[in-house]
Amino acid sequence: MKLSARNVLKGKIVGIARASTMTRVSLDIGGTIVNAAITTVAVDDLKLEVNQEAYAVIDATNIMVGID
Repeated sequence: MKLSARNVLKGKIVGIARASTMTRVSLDIGGTIVNAAITTVAVDDLKLEVNQEAYAVIDATNIMVGID
């Protein structure tokens, strides 16, 4: 699979918090945990499991930066 996104980070799934419509998937990317909220249907379709290798594909238009 090829993607136009350039922010693709390989990691390992360390947590899956299922809910009725949305599920939080936590990935360990080199010691940093990245969380993604995806549909529960997508989790089931992809057959995601804890300890599975996966990619975090970041859509840069949805990243915000804040300061104190």
